[in-house]
Amino acid sequence: MNSVNRRSVLLAGLGAAGAGALAACSGSSGDADRTTALVKPSDPAVTAAEKKRTSTGKVHKPTLTAAPAMLELGGGVMAKSWSFDGRAPGKELRVSAGDTVAAELSNQLPDKTATSIHWHGLALRNDMDGVPPATQTAVRAGSTFTYRFIADTPGTYFFHPHVGVQLDRGLYAPLIVEDPKEPLAYDDEWVVVLDDWVDGVTGTPDEVFAELRQGMGGMEMGDHDTGGHDMSGMGGMDMSGDGGGASASPSSSESGDGMSMKFMLMGADSDLLGGDAGDVKYPYHLINGRVPADPDVYTGKPGRRVRLRIINAGGDTAYRVALGGHRMTITHTDGFPVEHQRTDALLIGMGERYDVLVTLADGVFPLVALAEGKNTTGLALVRTGSGRAPKATVRPRELDGTVVTASKLRAADDVRLSPKKADRVHRVDLTGGMTKYNWAINGKAFDMSDPTAAPLMVEEGQRVRLDFVNRTDMWHPMHLHGHTYQLGGSGPRKDTAIVLPKKKLSVVFDADNPGQWMLHCHNAYHGEAGMMALVAYRA
Repeated sequence: MNSVNRRSVLLAGLGAAGAGALAACSGSSGDADRTTALVKPSDPAVTAAEKKRTSTGKVHKPTLTAAPAMLELGGGVMAKSWSFDGRAPGKELRVSAGDTVAAELSNQLPDKTATSIHWHGLALRNDMDGVPPATQTAVRAGSTFTYRFIADTPGTYFFHPHVGVQLDRGLYAPLIVEDPKEPLAYDDEWVVVLDDWVDGVTGTPDEVFAELRQGMGGMEMGDHDTGGHDMSGMGGMDMSGDGGGASASPSSSESGDGMSMKFMLMGADSDLLGGDAGDVKYPYHLINGRVPADPDVYTGKPGRRVRLRIINAGGDTAYRVALGGHRMTITHTDGFPVEHQRTDALLIGMGERYDVLVTLADGVFPLVALAEGKNTTGLALVRTGSGRAPKATVRPRELDGTVVTASKLRAADDVRLSPKKADRVHRVDLTGGMTKYNWAINGKAFDMSDPTAAPLMVEEGQRVRLDFVNRTDMWHPMHLHGHTYQLGGSGPRKDTAIVLPKKKLSVVFDADNPGQWMLHCHNAYHGEAGMMALVAYRA
């Protein structure tokens, strides 16, 4: 593959793909036309919203250098990748609510590769959201760009590029916004970053996407699109080509002759995810950048209460997470508090974050991230006393106990949205399938060359409801930039939520952050293929 030419096509990246999907989202809404004026990222309304944020006056000025790196993943495993400042995950950025971040991105990537930084989950000013070309011009190789914004909402966040499939390289790091009035009582924190890893081991994310993009066209299915790989038992299947896909699972069987299958995963299946669990073969699943054979170790003392901030920075994998010998109390998701809930394990999709409290027992315990439906794991260890480390393949029984998903949580009283009729409702059909790898919103892939072609329109002050209708045979973690939405009438406040196949999920949010915001699937490859849309404020 000619990586230079390939990347030149992908420079618009997730942003570009996002734009196409964005345009698609409003298809059923009869929304904006070319005469509708939109709030631009540089407009006074954006500046006015930033001035309303409470500021401490303290400024953090990190320099983040995106450059090639040879990463040591543990156990002698080396990966030639890209990262911030030579490590993955990158160095944690920790600030207090109300502090200003003034982060300089220095792009030292090869082959004239442009990049950006998206501050995932933060409701920040629109022109600092890091989505080329919707909110900024991509930062060219050899150039710098300073992101300056007030981080006024406490929580667990992270940052990553929003160009092409760079999300699936090593360019990510945790962002922790501390609450100066922290209501939780605990003795220590441990930030836990989960990732599925391919880059520099079996190939690059660009090569993965190029293979996936071929879809299942080698099966000579004509103009009909299916949602999956398995072409058996298709009698009675709706093949109308309406974008919904057929009912076969993308990971259920072998593909047609002649298909390159270096990266495409077959047979990944999960009841929790409603069927197909993912489509990419990852040689490793990492916790804090380490392979299971040489895991990251948290050292503590028995009886201490520890807050785990768990971040899924993966590209195509949901994880079922459990700490052997312990139960967890879930306190937050995507930065916002929930009514506390005890559980053995939790399910975390790409882009989601969960905070949990655990009281440590005495010994050595495995923190395991089971790659849901993929039958492999990531591993870290908690050591509070003497004892032998478990095997790299350990599967604690908690993984098969109670598993909490976001649908089982309720927002804490102080962050629950007040009951109110929606002023604006948008139906967001999630469409596409594996035959043509044509993931989209409302049947159209987002066109980053024309990001404002057909936005989902909102107006400042409105209560907005999004009805996600998943017409595909795969789950999609849907991420909204610049806002948090609430699941249903009393569910958790989130910015990324799993929408199961053939299911509907309704979320509501208040339009209180003017600008142009991406709405997209946080599967890096689905987003790049076009499952994105633009939520835009009317000027």
